[in-house]
Amino acid sequence: MNEISIAQTKICEAAMRLFAQKGTSEVSVSELAQAAGVARGTIYNNFPMPERLFEEIATRLANEMHERIAAQSNQFLDPALAVANGLRQFVRRAHDEPDWGRFILRFALSNDSLKGVWAGQPAIDLMRGLNEGRFSFQPHQAPSILAMIAGTGLTAMLLVLEGHKSWREAATSAAEFVLRALGVSESEAQALAGSGLAAK
Repeated sequence: MNEISIAQTKICEAAMRLFAQKGTSEVSVSELAQAAGVARGTIYNNFPMPERLFEEIATRLANEMHERIAAQSNQFLDPALAVANGLRQFVRRAHDEPDWGRFILRFALSNDSLKGVWAGQPAIDLMRGLNEGRFSFQPHQAPSILAMIAGTGLTAMLLVLEGHKSWREAATSAAEFVLRALGVSESEAQALAGSGLAAK
């Protein structure tokens, strides 16, 4: 990794943390430079238009999460397991990267780039399950179901970040509730919801 990419990483991580804490309009370049441990000039050298940094971070996170979920979903022949796994990835990452989790919680339902994550691979897995007869719902209900999945995932992330549940507990419950809402039987939803979870 070269110096520019290292600086960009530091700046993006600090910006994500500050945006999650303060909102998008209250972070100054000086404050960002101090939080990132770099000079103001380094901010401008890496991001000539720092006022667009929020949207750049949101777009990066959305693309990264879409790629991560898509790569894993392709491993699952069963769309129910793909949906459960995608949901669990969000909850697990909130545990592993709390600043990322807080950023997602604050902006996931208001930023267009982040909202697009749910219309990506989760929508593909959802419709695959419908077309294969794995899920039971009407096609016109798909947007509402995606909103339900997003809300369930975000609530599970909040429970983890506030220390009410372990990521495993929150992820398993969220996945089970979603699968049952999609028409998977209770016993199978319970089995799939915890399938393949690491012990960490």
